[in-house]
Amino acid sequence: LQKKISRNICVRALARTRESMIFFKRALETAMSLLFVFPSAQGTWTQQERKRSYKMFKRGTFKDATAAGPLGSVRGRTGSIQMEMEQASVQRHGFNEALSETISLHRRPPEALFFPYKYIEILPSASVVICFHEEPWSTLMRTVHSVLDTSPRQYLQEVLLVDDLSQNRHLKARLGSYVSGLDGVRLIHSTRRLGVGGCRTMAAAKAKGQVLVFMDSHCECHEGWLEPLLERVSQDRSRVVSPVMDVIDWKTFQYNATQWPVRGVFDWRLDFYWELNPPLQEIPPEEAVLPSPALGGGVLAIDRNFFQSVGAYDPGMLLWGAEQIELSIRVWSCGGSMEVVPCSRVAHLSRHHLPYIFPDQEMLRRNKIRVADIWMDAYKKIYYRRDTLAHLIKQVCGPEERLRLKRSLGCRNFHWFLSTVYPQLYVPQDKLALSGEVRHTHICHVCFSLCSSTLLCFCYSCTMWALATVQTTPGRNNSRGPLSGQLVHQQSQMCVEAVQQAGLLQSKTGEVHKPTAGGLYLKPCTRHPRQQWHFEQLVAPKGN
Repeated sequence: LQKKISRNICVRALARTRESMIFFKRALETAMSLLFVFPSAQGTWTQQERKRSYKMFKRGTFKDATAAGPLGSVRGRTGSIQMEMEQASVQRHGFNEALSETISLHRRPPEALFFPYKYIEILPSASVVICFHEEPWSTLMRTVHSVLDTSPRQYLQEVLLVDDLSQNRHLKARLGSYVSGLDGVRLIHSTRRLGVGGCRTMAAAKAKGQVLVFMDSHCECHEGWLEPLLERVSQDRSRVVSPVMDVIDWKTFQYNATQWPVRGVFDWRLDFYWELNPPLQEIPPEEAVLPSPALGGGVLAIDRNFFQSVGAYDPGMLLWGAEQIELSIRVWSCGGSMEVVPCSRVAHLSRHHLPYIFPDQEMLRRNKIRVADIWMDAYKKIYYRRDTLAHLIKQVCGPEERLRLKRSLGCRNFHWFLSTVYPQLYVPQDKLALSGEVRHTHICHVCFSLCSSTLLCFCYSCTMWALATVQTTPGRNNSRGPLSGQLVHQQSQMCVEAVQQAGLLQSKTGEVHKPTAGGLYLKPCTRHPRQQWHFEQLVAPKGN
């Protein structure tokens, strides 16, 4: 009986403790939603002074870097309901927004600065421009707070938030109210859909800083990311610079550091990508900046006056796609330069897919055609060979105005760009042996592409409407196609094998291998159906 009484007392005490914890939690949440105003001892204050006199605490926005997700770590899944919520958020936003909501807005990426850096004390001021369209609250605000938390106030002139005609309610009155409590942050709403280039150009006209830092709306900055960029621009006002872009995983929000050296490049289809360990004649020192033929649009810094004088972003480009290629070629050709700064690092969230639906399904192709027609001179025919459908696309806006700008700036031709800036980009010969598509005989959505002058195949998966165009030039074949329908890599003498999707693979001996991701692999030649390929010629080469 005494044990039973003691147990009942313990249960009641535990219940009271739990009730107290719930009450304390609710009281804390209520307090966090309040606005604390401290009386002034100075009488009347200006609006700018009033901003600095109070702090607004809202649920989920308190400055706690130890909340879920500090230092890049992310908690595990908590159940089927949470998994369903995460899957729905991925479908809607292109990344795991449900998980992002549980991560602190002030989390810090793990330290990844490999090189000590000392910069000059007098640096130009910066306006950080963040354009967004239907961006979720957590990633947008984490980007803003990351900039504010890691940028020295003496160099950060302002943060410009540019809303590109978003319709979500949290990006209307709620965002305006929240931003009004952040010192140095301005919110601009566009009255029509402008796209990436249009929004950045509009913000540049309103910016006050000497250097424009364009940043995507889902980034996280390292401590000390801004100063190296400002110093490089201050030393040469025609220099456009980018930090090393680390990667935030769209599914887990884990932080992944990018290896150095790295630079931005593009291929003849005008697709941009980051090239690790580029094939340079001289390997630069670890702490040295690296000239880059192109820079991505995630984060880049450019002098405000130089940006305007070189033509800003091309207003003839449509909402999204290839604007970073166009700006890169123009900057190099018209007297500027581009480089990646290893002492500066910013993490960028990689999307699983683009969540927007554009009215023009050929928008990306139209933008690429515009880049080719204006900047690639006679070399544009190589792009048209890579994208045979480009011949059928009619441009919406003519290139005459940008061609006049090109002449007025005295820009160099594309041959100079290839020979001086990007000599590693192999130029195919005029006389082609074959031009067409290589398709797998059984798996329609897998293809491959030859992308450079090296002997290694560059392979990737793509959908049926975006099959890679393959061209072979006499004497420069990366692989040979025997009569059996196999593609054999010359150096390894292994065959290209297509795997449709992940799953357990079983060999002829009955041995079961671990799950393999879908894609293309180099495997020992076995005449397996997965190694059978068919070449379909699309365009008969002229002169053959």
